[in-house]
Amino acid sequence: MRRAVLIAVPYLWLLALFLVPFLIVFKISLSDAAIARPPYFPQLEVSEGWSGLKEFFAELDWENYIFLGEDVLYYQAYLSSLKIALISTVLTLLVGYPIAYGMARAAPEWRPTLLMLIILPFWTSFLIRVYAWKGILSTEGLLNQLLMSLGIISDPLTILNTNTAVYIGIVYTYLPFMVLPIYSALEKMDDSLLEAAEDLGCSRFQAFWLVTFPMSRAGVFAGCFLVFIPALGEFVIPSLLGGSDTLMIGKVLYEEFFSNRDWPVASAVAVILLLILIVPIVLFQLNQQKQQEAEQ
Repeated sequence: MRRAVLIAVPYLWLLALFLVPFLIVFKISLSDAAIARPPYFPQLEVSEGWSGLKEFFAELDWENYIFLGEDVLYYQAYLSSLKIALISTVLTLLVGYPIAYGMARAAPEWRPTLLMLIILPFWTSFLIRVYAWKGILSTEGLLNQLLMSLGIISDPLTILNTNTAVYIGIVYTYLPFMVLPIYSALEKMDDSLLEAAEDLGCSRFQAFWLVTFPMSRAGVFAGCFLVFIPALGEFVIPSLLGGSDTLMIGKVLYEEFFSNRDWPVASAVAVILLLILIVPIVLFQLNQQKQQEAEQ
């Protein structure tokens, strides 16, 4: 009984905060947009009971999903979001892994301080931290002033309102989500394994590639997913730092909901975005299951 109650708690949590809202959004995505009766005209009325439910499933309307497939804007937004999220994840990994490695290799008395410095940005509002980059990356911002004062450039660089600024914002914002899982994996590693590898003739780089990196692979996968998943549907960073050429599905979703007031199409966009996110999560779970079976 205790085991059943313990297992039931997270499932009830997922049911209440994930499955039920998803079903509501999916129901809205099958509805029709209504101009005179905003925001939409529902095809399913719960008050009609079983007869209304049977009629709803008998006459399922996939018009909104067909519209998404026919309009080039939406699948370009999905592809652009996938590209930006993937590149941002790789950049975050390239920046975050050396930081996590240095923290794990630091003296034990310094590790809590270094860990606090990684977590410290979370004490400030996410919106303020992203907005601060506008003052850094603008043509008259701190970065251009520094480079011009050092004589590195003669004309200001155009970084703000470009995809480069979006990459910088995503890497900066989600860097702790990459560093912390990798640091957790590296901190548990036994240093005697590296000594054994070097005794067997491996160089330091070979010992890192053959011993350290494979043992930190779980942290790398976790960090990549923690960065990729929210970056795919990011809205604030491309809105503040990106330009008109920055096309991401989060911005499209916001415009459909609040500017166009087309809730059914916006809900269809959200459903497809969620299905895209489920694929890497399932692949990650399968990979973890294979690793556990191999260890056993």
